[in-house]
Amino acid sequence: MNIIQTAIPGVLIIEPKVFSDSRGYFFESFSQREFDEKAAPILGRSIRFVQDNESKSCYGVMRGLHFQRPPYAQSKLIRCVRGAVQDIVVDIRKGSPTYGRHVSVDLTEDNHLQLFVPKGFAHGFAVLSDIAVTQYKCDEFYHPEAEGGISILDDSLGIGWRIPQQKAILSEKDLRHPHLADLDNPFEW
Repeated sequence: MNIIQTAIPGVLIIEPKVFSDSRGYFFESFSQREFDEKAAPILGRSIRFVQDNESKSCYGVMRGLHFQRPPYAQSKLIRCVRGAVQDIVVDIRKGSPTYGRHVSVDLTEDNHLQLFVPKGFAHGFAVLSDIAVTQYKCDEFYHPEAEGGISILDDSLGIGWRIPQQKAILSEKDLRHPHLADLDNPFEW
């Protein structure tokens, strides 16, 4: 695997080694040993994933921007196994030099890229293909009482979403998230 650092320290793009031939392709989608060897030194800690999740969505669906509050904050490793998504992470750690900034990465079934989202970041995505299936690993179990989010439509974040607003499909819950400026923020840098 190749680790690509982004403009925000700790947010990493993971590029697997893909072996292709006339039959198709093969790659290791995750290796704890290799993640520890290559990502942990950059992150300054080891990550142990405890839960895998999967979602299926149609074109125009926008999910996020989600996080879990401490003490159940999660780091995530996200990939798209079918279709394509525009994946976004936003730094919501008060006092961080990159507070309010975001990273945008296209995750597709063809590029096989994965995105590592550290604790203290909100995460969301928009589906760019007819159907998209995303899978992600979490280093903390889901706790509904710890759910949090910021508005995926918060213009102050400067996210260039590639879904026209009139075609966006959002859940009622995601429509109720506050803007970052109004967030009762539990994260410190």
